[in-house]
Amino acid sequence: MRSWLTALCLLAGCAGVHAETTVWQPAAGHTQLSLWPGTPPGAVAMPGPEKVDTNPAALIGGKTVTGVRNVSQPTMTVYAPQGKNTGAAVVVFPGGGFEMLAIDLEGTDVCDWLTTRGVTCVLLKYRVPSAPYDWHCDCRPHNFNLSMPSLQDAQRALRLVRAHAADWHIDAHKVGVLGFSAGGFLVAEVSTQFKLRSYAPIDAVDRESSRPDFALAIYPGHLATDSGKFNPHLPVSHDTPPTFVLQAEDDHVDGVDQALVYYNALKRADVPAELHVYPHGGHAFGLRPTSLPITHWPALAETWMGSLGILPAVEP
Repeated sequence: MRSWLTALCLLAGCAGVHAETTVWQPAAGHTQLSLWPGTPPGAVAMPGPEKVDTNPAALIGGKTVTGVRNVSQPTMTVYAPQGKNTGAAVVVFPGGGFEMLAIDLEGTDVCDWLTTRGVTCVLLKYRVPSAPYDWHCDCRPHNFNLSMPSLQDAQRALRLVRAHAADWHIDAHKVGVLGFSAGGFLVAEVSTQFKLRSYAPIDAVDRESSRPDFALAIYPGHLATDSGKFNPHLPVSHDTPPTFVLQAEDDHVDGVDQALVYYNALKRADVPAELHVYPHGGHAFGLRPTSLPITHWPALAETWMGSLGILPAVEP
């Protein structure tokens, strides 16, 4: 299999990447909040300072894609809902193969959508790169213990959202997660490993639950082995939250088996789940609408969230 970065290069070519050694900042009016009061647990050395890459030649949905690399100080940015507040919140995990973060395509774009639906969007800038992922691994136990810094960041973000629920006008029982590609794996990880204490408690925030109330995994990766078997280190149980899964049959980066094995595991555990598989779409399309029907999946997600009572029910 090829990396997320390779897939993006194949989509539009990687020549002419513009790189700056700088820290990613959200648009005016939004502030990044540190996840940790001090040095993050399990800190690892980065190959260099944080930097932002934009390739003006690589367009998806008519727009460039911005990537953030070498994230050593994880943050969350809160985007308040527009119009009527539903009380729901979604923590968003951009993808990028645990090498970088597609911070706009699979981050700020998502918040632009969710906030217009009355949802508080929390964009997580989690630590990357994490331990390297072997796309042809034989799935020995250590091979899937890869995203611990990312899992720590994701669990901490969910706890922070619940700790600030009253301040941010959020219903602490309507906190979900949404992730793409590697971020889709992180969705599955926080949905199944919420009983795992991935770091020692630091403060009162860590008394909050890290279990999502609902989850959306969009073209997720790392859920199946090359032989099509389910990742055994994701302990799906009846307590795994209701989950929406979407993937394309012609996804040649992660492959449709990723969605199929996860959906089957959810159904075996009697977890409410909804699976959408489209014939065309490839990988790393985000939610920018194109002529491909799969790119209009947010409407399906809204209907699904309405069926759970997260959003107002959509009329037939």
